[in-house]
This record gives sequence, structure tokens and C-alpha cells, in this order.
Amino acid sequence: MAEVIFMPRLSDTMVVGTVVKWHKKIGEKILEGDILAEIETDKAIQELEAEYNSTLLYIGIKEGESAPVNSVLAILGSENEDISSLLKQNKINNNYKRIFISPLAKKLAFDKGILLDNIKGTGINGRIIKKDIERYNNLDNLDDDDKKSSNEVNHSNIRKIISKRLINSKIESPHYSLFIEVIMDNLIKLRDSINEKKDLDKISFNDLIVKASALAIKENTKINSSWTEKSILYHNKINIGIAVALEDGLIVPVINQVDEKSLRQISFEIKEKVIKAKEKKIKSNELEGSTFTVSNLGMFGIDSFTSIINQPNSCILSVGSIKKKPIINNDKIVIGHTTKFTLTCDHRIIDGAVGSDYLKSLKHLLQEPLNIMI
Repeated sequence: MAEVIFMPRLSDTMVVGTVVKWHKKIGEKILEGDILAEIETDKAIQELEAEYNSTLLYIGIKEGESAPVNSVLAILGSENEDISSLLKQNKINNNYKRIFISPLAKKLAFDKGILLDNIKGTGINGRIIKKDIERYNNLDNLDDDDKKSSNEVNHSNIRKIISKRLINSKIESPHYSLFIEVIMDNLIKLRDSINEKKDLDKISFNDLIVKASALAIKENTKINSSWTEKSILYHNKINIGIAVALEDGLIVPVINQVDEKSLRQISFEIKEKVIKAKEKKIKSNELEGSTFTVSNLGMFGIDSFTSIINQPNSCILSVGSIKKKPIINNDKIVIGHTTKFTLTCDHRIIDGAVGSDYLKSLKHLLQEPLNIMI
């Protein structure tokens, strides 16, 4: 019998999905595991696989159209099967507003955080085109007397979700922060030595810090925990979330079991997932399951900062830039390099002593970095 396929919820925050591309046409036979379509969520573009052999009998959401989760996406069944009763039963295409938009206009709207509900299309059949987005967003085309003192841009879906999560985190978990400064000269020498091999990809300071943060967790296992209403969960695997800045918000790809992986494997996975995140091609399972988060703004010249905890983690590590400065070494003032680290903790789970012990372990690993390689 024919089956209605609904717009799936491909992430825990997904509300609306957009069909980027159909890989099958109406009447085409489908095998189990075939890619039916590419669906854009609030986080990434993901492939939708067929779960059984069938024929594509109906497409409810065309390429470029957006619709809420559980809207009718397609109907699969046997070849030439009568689906009129299903169409009537599900009131096809009457349960959501269909949005027709060109790919270029869609990208432009996404980049500028413009909600498509606010745009009136001037293309064929009301299709939203590039100039509609530009007209909506561009104040320079107005006469001087009509220009506003500010430019209003509606919230993107991802920005709304980030706002909600950060507010909930700040309200639900009592934050406090611990600060430490680490001498980085030995870490700099180690990285330079590793990167002397020209035939291999370069290792970044962030790669080394992520590895060290996982090893420090291994020495301080209480850090690797989450709060629930009934209990504290102590996680057996150390999965590190890497905060990545996008044009319209923040996303946190996850590197699993960091403590068990080599430095080069960690470096490769971070690079790969950052690229996928920025291209919106990362899968939802690559954004889930973190037990600890690292946020590094050192490359932006930030000396130090505090972060809001990425729930359900109990801690987040904020990493500042490497600064050249006078330091005291064996009662002598010498020129060295230091970085400031901030550990923000959920006080319901992590007491000050536990957080301090973690930073002590992290500092030792970074100042004696050969231990990271062992």
C-alpha cells in the first residue's frame, strides 16, 4: 500500500525544512537506500534515504519550497497505484504556506537573516527573486528623507534557536568562571616541530588544546558530567564540542572520544567538520552528544572571555589569544608567550575545587606538552 512521507524532523531544533533537491522523479522506481531528496534544516543540508523499494508517486514539496515538519513531502507506493484517497485524506498542500523562491534569492535571504514570510515575490507565479530580497534589505535605494536611522533585519531560524538555548542555559544553570594563565612557549616549540614535516597537514594550537582538554578531563572525570532532574550523569566517553562561528550564528560540531584519538586524527576531524558546518552540509548526528565544549576566540585577537555553557554539558572552556609579554622564570624577567583560559562551570555539578583541579591538569599538559603526545 502507498505511504505518505512527511517532512522529517532532522534535528532537535528543526521546525521548518526546505527541499534543496529531488534526486527522483514521479514514476521513478526507488531502491532501499537510494537518496530521495536533500533537505535543508536550521543547521545543515541532509540527505533523505528511502527505507524500502517502491515507486515515487507524488511530490508534495517542490525544490526551493519550505514547509513545517510533518507536512506531506511525498507519497511512495507501487507502480500505478491509486493514491486519490490518500490525497484527500491528507488534504495535500493545504496545511502550510508554500514559498516559491529562486536558489540565489534563497541564499541571499539566508545570509542576511531575512524571513521569507515577509517578502512578496515579483517573479512568475509570485516567485521570490534576487531583486525582491535586495529591495527589502537595501535602504540605499530610498530617498534621503525616507531613510531610517537603523536597518531592521528579522531573526533567522538559527538565531532564534541560539537565543532560546542561551537564555535557558543562563536561567537553569548557575554559572561561575575560573581563570588561569598558561605559559605557551613549550607548546609553540612542539607545534613548530610537528609542522616541520611539509608533506603533512599543519597542526593548529586549537588541535593541541582540544586534545589536552580531553586528557585533563580523563584526570578529572567529574568534569565530564550532565545534570538531570533526578541525577547527575557521569559520561564514560569524552566527546568535545568545538564552537564554530557562522554568519548567522553559532554551531557546535562534536569530535567523539577525543582522548583515544591521535592528534592528527583530531586535527583532520575538526577541519572537516568546520568546513561542513560552514557549508551547511554537516549531519545532525555530528552536532549531538558533546560532554564538554571548547570555544576559541584567540584567532580574533581576544585576550580572554567567558562563555555560556552549552547544555547539557557542565563546563565550557574559553581560549584567548597567545600574547608575547614579560614573564617571571626562575626569579628572572624574560620574554615569553602566555594564553588566558576561562573555565565556566555549572555550580549544581562542579564545585570550585573540582574546576580548579581540572585547570591545574590542563595547565600542566600545555606547559609540558610532550605529555599530550604520549
